[in-house]
Amino acid sequence: MTISMLGNEITVRGEFDLAAAARFLTGFAPAGQPEAEPGALRVAFPLDGEWTPVGAVLRQRSPGEVSVEVHGPPASAEAVVAQVTRLCSLDVDGTGFREVAERDPVVSLLQGLHPGLRPVLFASPYEAACWAVLSHRIWMTQAVRLRRRLAERHGTEVEVGGSVLTSFPAPAVLAKLEYLPGLSGAKMQRLRAIAEAAADGLLDAASLRSMPADEALKRLQVLPGVGKFSAELILIRGAGHPDVFPRAETRLHEIMREAYHLPDASVEELAEIAETWAPFRSWASFLFRVEGEARMRESR
Repeated sequence: MTISMLGNEITVRGEFDLAAAARFLTGFAPAGQPEAEPGALRVAFPLDGEWTPVGAVLRQRSPGEVSVEVHGPPASAEAVVAQVTRLCSLDVDGTGFREVAERDPVVSLLQGLHPGLRPVLFASPYEAACWAVLSHRIWMTQAVRLRRRLAERHGTEVEVGGSVLTSFPAPAVLAKLEYLPGLSGAKMQRLRAIAEAAADGLLDAASLRSMPADEALKRLQVLPGVGKFSAELILIRGAGHPDVFPRAETRLHEIMREAYHLPDASVEELAEIAETWAPFRSWASFLFRVEGEARMRESR
């Protein structure tokens, strides 16, 4: 039985603005989320490990608390809250992020431009890994169409607070999929391998975050079609590791070179700058990307 349940709260440690997270997610094409009520965030996803389609509505009643309206089996309520807590990076104590701004004036400027914005993640490392496969070496618009087609044809519709959202296909469904229009045979094979890895627990967020980042990245690169860039995406934007500097993300490096007025800086030099962001290197990197994308849209 699936019902709507109220009364679940997330305690916020540090600055956080749910409205900013909702604006980001509705504009983040890979997430495939529609606009919702102002200030609220509606999501649907397969529940980690169980892969039951569930949904949630998040609302921020005060700076220190976010309420979660769960749509799913009553026995899964705690797990749903835990997953959306990670999705919004609320499982991390963010009180020290302000100290990064005190050490780096560029990060201070970014925090001022995007107050309370924390990394908004894929619902799981599994979904992040699937996106990495779908988007590899094609235009973003093409990848978005593929993801939408995959979700609409093989996902599950979930009623979430008056809206119908589509949950991404569970690993068991994807593992049996043989064909998707527009998707190459090689990518289809890689998606099935990702689905099997997720079903076997190899894409568990807690496990990936419990090991040293370098080790987690190496393990992820064992998966078919997962290179350095994709492994970083899965660990940072899927598992939610808060302190990894993306060494393979060339777009981020370009944005940083411009921001610090270092046009010839190497990746190692940029990584050295990022040392001052610890233990929030992923968070600071996220703000650089968000601002870079905003400026790109303004220049069009």
